[in-house]
Amino acid sequence: MDIKGKAVLVTGGASGLGEATAVHLASQGARVAVLDIQQERAEEVAQRIGGIAIRCDVTDPDSAATAIAVAQEAHGVARVLVNCAGGGPIRRVVGRDGPMPLEDFVKVVNLNLIGGFNMARLAAAQMIAAEPDEQGERGLILFTTSVAAFEGQIGQAAYTASKGGLASLTLQMAREFAQFGVRVMAIAPGIFETPLLGNLSEELQRTIGDGIPFPRRLGRSEEFAELVGHVAANPYLNGEVIRIDGAVRLAPR
Repeated sequence: MDIKGKAVLVTGGASGLGEATAVHLASQGARVAVLDIQQERAEEVAQRIGGIAIRCDVTDPDSAATAIAVAQEAHGVARVLVNCAGGGPIRRVVGRDGPMPLEDFVKVVNLNLIGGFNMARLAAAQMIAAEPDEQGERGLILFTTSVAAFEGQIGQAAYTASKGGLASLTLQMAREFAQFGVRVMAIAPGIFETPLLGNLSEELQRTIGDGIPFPRRLGRSEEFAELVGHVAANPYLNGEVIRIDGAVRLAPR
């Protein structure tokens, strides 16, 4: 798909991987809607790239539907949805204080898995009804999962389950939407320079980076964004989870 002039939705676009993706796709000529619960930060990003900012809580059906409708009114039907909204704290299933509160698990799964599915179902409904391009393609849905989906570390039960769910959904949804010319892909980042890791000391960041085979450093958000751009451009990529991790394999802790 040639994304020049195409409408794109990026959830979690106000920071981290989502921000880098919004910036990169806009540089390729896409009309980008930056969707995030951080309204002020989203507006800063949108202004910088010539896009629009829309407050969106991906876990709320009404908020998500409204955001997509506002974006469609401004840019037309979105041909690409990049789901970057997500996160989750580290917490053991059974810790010193006893079992993890169930609501803590539910909250992370709701944000990462259900939120991603919520956006996908709504965006896909619009894509399916759109006119196909010359190759018969109508759209692309891209999930941001994680290497934790395959190598969940101690303390990552909720995060691992939610990201594993996205990885599993990728092929299922690709098969379901194939008849409509809508592709579904996922990218599984390894250890990247994100706002969360940015809170760690430089020394600790270097130590973590030294554990990555090659390049021996943390991943850069721009590298993730460039891969998103390639996935959008390559029509034969469908139903797959692509790792971008410098060949790292996570240890148990």
